[in-house]
Amino acid sequence: MERGTQRTHQDHQSQEVHHHHSHAPHQAHPGGHHLLQVEGLTVSFRMYEDAPAGGLRAFLNAPQRTVDVVHDLSISVHAGEVVAVVGASGSGKTLLADSILGLFEPNALVTGTIWYNGERQTAEGLRALRGRGISFVPQSVACLDPLMRVGKQVRGFRHAGGRAEAEARARRQRELFARYGLGPEVERLYPFQLSGGMARRVLLCCALMDAPQLIIADEPTPGLNEELALQAVQDLRDFANGGGGVMLITHDVELALRVADRIAVFQDGTVVEETSVAAFASPEGLRHPFTRALWRALPEHGFAAPVEEGVHA
Repeated sequence: MERGTQRTHQDHQSQEVHHHHSHAPHQAHPGGHHLLQVEGLTVSFRMYEDAPAGGLRAFLNAPQRTVDVVHDLSISVHAGEVVAVVGASGSGKTLLADSILGLFEPNALVTGTIWYNGERQTAEGLRALRGRGISFVPQSVACLDPLMRVGKQVRGFRHAGGRAEAEARARRQRELFARYGLGPEVERLYPFQLSGGMARRVLLCCALMDAPQLIIADEPTPGLNEELALQAVQDLRDFANGGGGVMLITHDVELALRVADRIAVFQDGTVVEETSVAAFASPEGLRHPFTRALWRALPEHGFAAPVEEGVHA
């Protein structure tokens, strides 16, 4: 199927299950489709086995193997909602984000289908959407250029429209800074002069600069205290409330439950359960043993994580 093929869905009822998840009454399909839909995504890597002694020739002739890191993964995001992807570190969540952004290593083998705004995408199509429909909030503030003032970083480099476009982008940057509590003086600061919370907001402004429809936020709160972490994810919640979609990748289940509409539980390279936040009210509403173990491990449930059949880290 080539890029440009359309995918449409019918309206659904509250709690109706399709495409691996249930729905709340407010979750609809504007235009007859999800904003983002990933189906059967598998990402493998071709790797060399340990080579015997003998230098480069021996290494290049060493046997190879294929390692699946993400397998048969399906997930979707509606317009106007936050979907939190939760799970252990190292389970492949960041690789999911890379796949949606069209970022693939040369030795990666990728199969499956990604639809954006109802249109099936190729790797080239996803790369074209990066920063022009789909924006990314990275987990590290080290992504900011330490040698460039932050205002210039947010504005970016777009020369096609000449001076008029440059002035429009400067206005947009200042509007975003004002919206997120960053004074006019901040645009002339360098990243090392920002607090952790300010740097997170600058990263969010970078993501919002070109009016995306979808934001992928990969662990946007490490190193922040509870107040700043809540503020960071509330900014994402506000974006969704305005009609955008957010995929929030995090290991912090508590934080996810406070801002998300639905939770996608990630284990061993795939989504084992995608459900509403309301389902986390009790373990009886959760289908998968690993999801129930996460529920029992929450502080209000005594951090107890009894071993159940099929549950492992």
